[in-house]
Amino acid sequence: MIDTRLNLPERESAPRRRGLTVVIDPGLHTGQFEDAIDSVGEYVDMVKFGWGTALVTHDIKRKIDILRWAGIDFYFGGTLFERFAVEGMVDDWRQLCRSLGATHVEVSNGTISMGNAEKARWVAKLADDFTVISEVGFKDAVRSEALSSQEWVSSILEDLDAGAHLVTAEARESGRSGFCTADGIPRDDLVEEILGSGADLDKLLFEAPNKELQTYFVRRLGSGVNLGNIRSDDVIGLETLRLGLRSDTFNMPLAGA
Repeated sequence: MIDTRLNLPERESAPRRRGLTVVIDPGLHTGQFEDAIDSVGEYVDMVKFGWGTALVTHDIKRKIDILRWAGIDFYFGGTLFERFAVEGMVDDWRQLCRSLGATHVEVSNGTISMGNAEKARWVAKLADDFTVISEVGFKDAVRSEALSSQEWVSSILEDLDAGAHLVTAEARESGRSGFCTADGIPRDDLVEEILGSGADLDKLLFEAPNKELQTYFVRRLGSGVNLGNIRSDDVIGLETLRLGLRSDTFNMPLAGA
């Protein structure tokens, strides 16, 4: 960032503990991926290789090498864990993660029939070997809307107690499921319940794949909010939102940083 005398919210330098930006790679061509990391890597804290894309990306090791060179951690989407889990092959998944040098993993139950207690047990089992990021909420909008605020909060706290480093609040890459309605509107009552749950906000990661959701959370929680499912071409735009350099957050109080 260019140094000026502007009075902007303070941002931690990498490695950040708060104000994380987690980019999703939906299968970018490797040249595009390398260009993106070269251009915006200083604002990227982690990269998630979306859902099961890692298995069909023939040069996934090249992408991982790019991230290692940039000092950026990575993990594979929780759907990949679920695919292995539903077939009773979690040990194979664990070995795959190790073989590719992953130090972080995502554990979720957004697609399959797995209760949160079982998911939390997997979090606990894996926490000795990996930095575990769990996810709460379902991919299907109907299932997610049927999940009560109390169940959301209970699941988040259960995952944290089991050893999750971060708990992700699901919104999918569309922003139309999880804590959002099917038309993409955040469920304010649910968000308020989560924020009032007593969970450490620095351990919560909200999926915000579009400007509307990014603005919503930066306005509500300031520049230090952790946001995920960010497209690589939205990283700069998000950073301007965090710093009040975009109209949507121009008058954001510095105390919200």
